[in-house]
Amino acid sequence: MVFDFDIFTVGGCGRVGLPLSIAFAGKGLKVVVYDIDGKKISSVQKGIMPFLEEGCDERLKLLINKNLVATGDLSLLSRSRFVVITIGTPVEEHLNPQYSAMKRLFIDLMPHFTKGQYVVLRSTVYPGTTEKIHNLLKEHGVRVNLAFCPERIAEGRALCELEGLPQVVCAFDQETIWEVSKLFNLLTEEIVILKPIEGELAKLFTNVWRYIHFAIANQFYMIANQYGLDFYCIYGAMTHNYPRTRGLPGPGFTAGPCLFKDTMQLAAFNNNNFFLGHAAMLINEGLPNYIVQKLKEKVDLRNKKAGILGMTYKADCDDRRDSLSYKLKKILELEAKEVYCSDVYVPDDSFVSPEELLEKCDVVIVAAPHKEYKELKPGKDKLFVDVWNFFGRGGRI
Repeated sequence: MVFDFDIFTVGGCGRVGLPLSIAFAGKGLKVVVYDIDGKKISSVQKGIMPFLEEGCDERLKLLINKNLVATGDLSLLSRSRFVVITIGTPVEEHLNPQYSAMKRLFIDLMPHFTKGQYVVLRSTVYPGTTEKIHNLLKEHGVRVNLAFCPERIAEGRALCELEGLPQVVCAFDQETIWEVSKLFNLLTEEIVILKPIEGELAKLFTNVWRYIHFAIANQFYMIANQYGLDFYCIYGAMTHNYPRTRGLPGPGFTAGPCLFKDTMQLAAFNNNNFFLGHAAMLINEGLPNYIVQKLKEKVDLRNKKAGILGMTYKADCDDRRDSLSYKLKKILELEAKEVYCSDVYVPDDSFVSPEELLEKCDVVIVAAPHKEYKELKPGKDKLFVDVWNFFGRGGRI
């Protein structure tokens, strides 16, 4: 069968789907970006990125309405050779995976699938999900070829990493592996073949490994701080020309839409028998509480104005999903006289400018160290908390 389009991306205006679509369109493929968010569709149609992603603004302007189109019309799916699924997979309120959302999506898509299409599941999923979807499609007589190819990018570096990192490809037959590998070979030379459940676990293990590494750094930071020591003096000695500590990250807020969620998915998969993962969660999620408790030991917060500098989940991005800055804000609102927030990337009428925050607040906490803050000059009369050592004053509270 001859298809009108090469790729149809479901969730295509999101932070995973849009950079991938832009990358493929840049290789000459005809790409349809599908989404249910009308504002994002309208933005993409105008050639405007709905979020920050390095290098994407210029490429989108060049590609829109040429090799790339954005739409809310699901009927175009049947006219595309590859269908790439990039929807988010959050855990529910009890920290359990939600297979039902993925199942509903595929049931909704079934009437639009065409025999011979290749369906690429790119979302991070609970182990066994790809096989469940494979069986679901067979039960309904939908004759498409299913693959699992997890995204591996870091926000802000999507385009360079799509073309620089190996791509994991998983499927249930060799023909699908071959065809999907050829697709991703347009972006990267190196393809790693795994069984679907191996690929699902590889993705979870990778994210959990990172989450635990950050927890180690945060635990070390709290131990040093508890004894009145500056962790960064110790960290500098540990990592200076010493290869075995080269991979140790610095401390800081560890959150966002992936690492915590995927740690909980892995715990659920192993019947909640995952002490290391749960310990990492308690450490990383507990850092805002630790900071506030240490502040209370130093000053009476009830008489102090507290300011949070940076509200996104990490530096130099505009993504505030699951950011620990907001957890810190809620805790401070229970303890401090007033709480001010500032972020150069987040539009919020309740926020103040970084300069106004520094002027008004007695206590300032650097939560997301955006590079724009480097020029700020915090006064020495402030109680200043900089877990990241962004301003080079050390991290001690």
